[in-house]
Amino acid sequence: MVTALASVKNVDKMAHFGFENDIHSILKLDMPITNAPMARWQRKANSSTTSGLSPGKPANVSLSSSKTPSKTPGKRKKQTPSKMGGDRFIPTRNSKQMDVASFLLTKENDPVDANNTTSTSESQKAWSMSLNGYNIEDAKILHLGGKPLNAPEGYQNNLKVLYSQVTTPASVKKTRYISSTPDRILDAPDLRNDFYLNLLDWSSRNVLAVALHNSVYLWDASQGDIILLMKLEREEDYICSLSWTKEGNYLAIGTSDCKVQLWDVENQKRLRSMASHTARVGSLSWNDHVLSSGSRSGHIHHHDVRVADHHIFTLAAHSQEVCGLKWSPDGRYLASGGNDNLVCVWPRVQEGSASNDSQFVRCWSEHQGAIKALAWCPWQSNILASGGGTSDRHIRIWNVNSGSCISSVDTQSQISSLVFAPNYKELVSAHGYAHNNVVIWKYPSLTRVAELTGHEDRVLSLTLSPDCSTIATVAGDETIRLWKSFEVDPVKKKAKDKIVKSTSGVIHQSIR
Repeated sequence: MVTALASVKNVDKMAHFGFENDIHSILKLDMPITNAPMARWQRKANSSTTSGLSPGKPANVSLSSSKTPSKTPGKRKKQTPSKMGGDRFIPTRNSKQMDVASFLLTKENDPVDANNTTSTSESQKAWSMSLNGYNIEDAKILHLGGKPLNAPEGYQNNLKVLYSQVTTPASVKKTRYISSTPDRILDAPDLRNDFYLNLLDWSSRNVLAVALHNSVYLWDASQGDIILLMKLEREEDYICSLSWTKEGNYLAIGTSDCKVQLWDVENQKRLRSMASHTARVGSLSWNDHVLSSGSRSGHIHHHDVRVADHHIFTLAAHSQEVCGLKWSPDGRYLASGGNDNLVCVWPRVQEGSASNDSQFVRCWSEHQGAIKALAWCPWQSNILASGGGTSDRHIRIWNVNSGSCISSVDTQSQISSLVFAPNYKELVSAHGYAHNNVVIWKYPSLTRVAELTGHEDRVLSLTLSPDCSTIATVAGDETIRLWKSFEVDPVKKKAKDKIVKSTSGVIHQSIR
């Protein structure tokens, strides 16, 4: 019985001892734990041995020499891949790139062996390509791995930058420059300072005609030559008006002795002198073979220059001097302006008509001053612009078809001349008292584009060059100024020059 009890106690002690041994073995930390995650230093050692070789590091890296990483692998941030069509690009900066950067920075201080450079360059390039995948000489301090993805076609980024220094198409667009100084200044001594006269005209052959007292001078704008075309016999007589034919080979001259002369400019020969008026002829305008002349008497005469009996029609509506006269570009209407503040529009003369007078189509009395400035719109044949004198100072735009005034603007100055500039679809006005300047207006808004100043007296008249790039102004200061304000783009100009110019018209062989 006692022996049995002793054996039982021994068994209990052995079991208890075995249990304690099991507990101690479990609690020991120096034993390798199976089925546990790999330690951080082991992961670091493995990644170092498997990474590519970098310059300046040995090929064999021992596990014990590797340092414990400063960051926990589980907490390492993952790179966010850029979305397809996104506007962000996140570069990759691995340990190899940092080593390359360190090598490139330290290499700058190393001495260079000039003799050994050429021989080893090829081998170094080959080793670098093999070890790193790129030439170390072409490496950057901070190298971006990979290329950003291109946005798909039609993608629009809602987070785009609102303001950018990159030039936009609107800012790249060439802006037009208008010089405030004239391109050329010509002397015009003995110019008659009379508001009601028309003493300047520019031909389609690029010849500028100007009347100086009783003489007419021609200036060839292409060659720069100046010639005296004619001079009146009597010193007390003077030139009142000038007008070129459409072809530019004949010039009509109105004089103070009530006559209209026709001159062949090429041969410098007077072809005929037509007398029908009873007062000075202050305005002229051509329509094919018909020459219209306005007189101080208030009458407008039509002359058929092909026949001996040239006076074919008389238009009577003005009670005072007719100082403005313009045929429309299509030849349908004749506009007349007078010192009686009236603007009249007349129909074209019908050949074979027995009547010696004609009734106007329109007659407007809104102006409060003399109307010398008249201009037809070359791209809208039914639009007429008129400008009033000192008492009016308004530019008015008329629709001949409807008879209404489309728009008007107060220029605060006497208006002596108007012309449309087709290159930029603008209207140009010449002014006397009180500003003595030239103003360029945008059509049809009639907003100011530019102001040309320089004349020291009132501007009496202006005319447009045949290429529509330059205007010539003549003023009471006895100067003619050329303003190159409407030059077109060279490409457009080259295309325009290809258009064949019209040949001489009917009157080339028929003026008697």
